[in-house]
Amino acid sequence: MMKKKKIEIEPVTRVEGHGKVTIHLDDDGRVSDARFHVTEFRGFEKFCEGRMLWDMPVITTRICGICPVSHHLAAAKACDDLLGVVIPPAAKKLRELMHMGQIIQSHALHFFFLSAPDFILGPDSDPEKRSLIGLYEKNPDLAKRALRLRKIGQTIIDRVGGRPIHPVTAIPGGMSMALAHEDRFHLLRDAGEAVSLSESAVDAAYGMLESYADKLPSLGNFRTKHMGLTNSGSLEFYDGPIVLKNAENRKVAEFAGRDYLDYIAEHVEDDTWLKFPYYKKEGWPNGIYRVGPLARLNVSSSVGTPAAAERFRVFRAMGDTVNENLYYHVARMIEILYASERARELLSDDEIVSKDVRIKAERKAGEGVGVVEAPRGTLIHHYQADDDGRVTKANFIVATAHNNRAIDLSVKDVARKYIKGGRVREGMLNRVEMAIRCYDPCLSCSTHAVGKMPLEVRLYSAAGECIDVLRKY
Repeated sequence: MMKKKKIEIEPVTRVEGHGKVTIHLDDDGRVSDARFHVTEFRGFEKFCEGRMLWDMPVITTRICGICPVSHHLAAAKACDDLLGVVIPPAAKKLRELMHMGQIIQSHALHFFFLSAPDFILGPDSDPEKRSLIGLYEKNPDLAKRALRLRKIGQTIIDRVGGRPIHPVTAIPGGMSMALAHEDRFHLLRDAGEAVSLSESAVDAAYGMLESYADKLPSLGNFRTKHMGLTNSGSLEFYDGPIVLKNAENRKVAEFAGRDYLDYIAEHVEDDTWLKFPYYKKEGWPNGIYRVGPLARLNVSSSVGTPAAAERFRVFRAMGDTVNENLYYHVARMIEILYASERARELLSDDEIVSKDVRIKAERKAGEGVGVVEAPRGTLIHHYQADDDGRVTKANFIVATAHNNRAIDLSVKDVARKYIKGGRVREGMLNRVEMAIRCYDPCLSCSTHAVGKMPLEVRLYSAAGECIDVLRKY
């Protein structure tokens, strides 16, 4: 019998939210199963009931401070759908521009602030140094470029959305304000700088992965389906049908966001508050899929901006489908390059400063669905409202939920590689976190507890006895 013990490790972690990992061993001390648990309940869908429909684009931004734009736009689109309005072209371009700012700032935050320290400083480095501060000490130029790139994204959100966090300008029927000419030219200069910074970011991502190819052979390499929006097969973030492809890159479904319930169902487990969406036709668990940057590039046949398109061709040369989780980071940087180029395109279009950004929307009963690609993957908002415009039911499926089972499988894959004889060390814990970080999970979107944000790993013997605990705050 292995000796019962408890180990606590307390540097600040780089996982957003409150989660736990349990790892189960067989009689020989080998990993038999592993699970990622979200352990706090939030209940956002329920307390949206009774609120007025036009309040939803503002209320739902409070779901998350990292990707509020995504919730803002998904809510506005769901309201448009329910009210039966088609927004003016300039309003659609402004919404997309705001979303490109979101992609830039969120991807820069995740890659450089949360993930890069593992590769620049090493997965087994001192955890007190393995942070943005350590990254700055080791590579100050890279850290400065990361801060500048994120600042540009935040500035776009601020100028278009009215606030850098929790924007307010997307409303049912369009946008509440036009873009000022002065802001347009300021942002156009910023977008050009972001393109240059993003090109070097793609190189940095490839370089980091190549430098650790022998030490990190995999952080989860398994075959699943992939899902994301496309625009005639091209990479898309704001509008278009949802495409689901299998592990061989063959399309198995394509559907409008409004029809998502015909294709997606949600499984529930007792040990986590986060649900498990799956493709209904194949059932649970065969119908699991992944979303996010890696999935979006896997379901896309092209990328619509020149520099990103060239990097996409190199990415797709690896094979029809890329399943290795480490390439989420490369895909994320290709997307930040696309978002920077697309922002520059939108700002170069004179219609971006048109005053025609809103049409009148009359209140009525109905049902509406809004879908966007949040930085972490496909985001679905679904509302029902009565004749007074009061929400009677709300349903959200966030990206982290779509990826929930895939995160389980990734943790299991890593645990099997690094846990030997039932022994756990800090470097192994960090590799579990690295596997989770590939997905950039946002537990504040799915559920969180104020002031309580540890990632906890528990190791269980074959007899069900907890023999080891590692905790990061």
